[in-house]
Amino acid sequence: MGILELSTILITLAAVFTLINIRLLKLPQTIGLMILALCLSVIVAIVGVVFPQVFETVSKITKEFDFSELLVNVMLPFLLFAGAMSVNVHELLKDKVTILLLASFGVIFSTFAVGSGVYWLIEQPLFGLNTMGLTYIDCLLFGALIAPTDPIAVLAMIKKMNLSSITETRIAGESLFNDGIGVVVFLTLLGIKQDGVENITAAAVGSLFVTEVIGGVALGSVMGYFGLKLLKYIENEHTELEVLITISLVLLLPIISHHFHFSAVLGVVMMGLFLNQNLDVDKNEDGVQKAMGDYVYKFWHLLDEALNAILFILIGLEIIMIFESFQLPFISISLLVIILVVLSRWIGVSIPIAFLSLFKSFEKKTALIITWGGLRGGLSVALALNLPDDIGEGKALILFLTYVIVLFTILVQGLTLKNIVK
Repeated sequence: MGILELSTILITLAAVFTLINIRLLKLPQTIGLMILALCLSVIVAIVGVVFPQVFETVSKITKEFDFSELLVNVMLPFLLFAGAMSVNVHELLKDKVTILLLASFGVIFSTFAVGSGVYWLIEQPLFGLNTMGLTYIDCLLFGALIAPTDPIAVLAMIKKMNLSSITETRIAGESLFNDGIGVVVFLTLLGIKQDGVENITAAAVGSLFVTEVIGGVALGSVMGYFGLKLLKYIENEHTELEVLITISLVLLLPIISHHFHFSAVLGVVMMGLFLNQNLDVDKNEDGVQKAMGDYVYKFWHLLDEALNAILFILIGLEIIMIFESFQLPFISISLLVIILVVLSRWIGVSIPIAFLSLFKSFEKKTALIITWGGLRGGLSVALALNLPDDIGEGKALILFLTYVIVLFTILVQGLTLKNIVK
């Protein structure tokens, strides 16, 4: 099946599922589409018991669709850029230290807390998983891929909450930046695994980390600065040209980042924040002159919604892969891992907030809202699929745990977040 047929199927499913959700389910779009895609996967699995060729055909199509490649190199840059354009940049700059500390400490703490906890659990004979051959580094890789939250899902949810501007900016900013830091931590650990722990020095790890982070931020800032100057030169007279410029910048940045081993995720976020800046005070209705015309913002909002719909349908359909390697012991350990992930997230954001509360004011229960609002999504699934095959049977366990946590955070946390906020 070619890319045209696959794209047609996904876009058609997105349109049909969105209609069903709007008219019948009336849930937040992220959650509604995920539920409908999951239902489709379960129906395919049930039908596959009677007609195995049906399941085999759908499974083959799912495998042909390189989810990891599609998300990381194509969809994620567009989604993160659109997300960065919806953030209040001035509020974010006022609170940049808070956001960066929450994003960095939270991801690193969760990586080691979850990784160490999972390693201890699988070593217990009770679960019967100690023969899967997972090493401590493999478990840390799982911790790194599950630590970052999904900014697309988070932004979609918090827009519908009556949060204060500063709290909303903190949640959105932390979610945007922890993705980039999470990917860097994951790639660093993956490099350690591939080269062997004995061949890795602290200097090499530090150099890789700094190159990814500083390089990504610097490249995004430089491209964002010159992009902003170019858009200011156009002066909102040719909106179609502004759209083409923003698309070309989003496509170009990951290519340059890949060549120099910079973090494309952080780069795209920084570029989006630069281009989202308001320029000089003006006499229009908002009191500010935007860097781009309203048409451009509407275009990116439309693209964001469309790609978001396709992404969560893909996540739901990819669960078919779990049915092929499922084992009963996975269920018992997954419940404990869910608790471990939520607790690690809560501690990882509570410590920075407790420290920063000495200098800044926070709304009551901010740590709880950030913890429960930490939805996982496509990035975690893509990184899990991208794990090397030499992990062996352990890869099936990591993939299963990743899907279970993604489903729990989106369906359980996502559906109850509004009540938690209230």
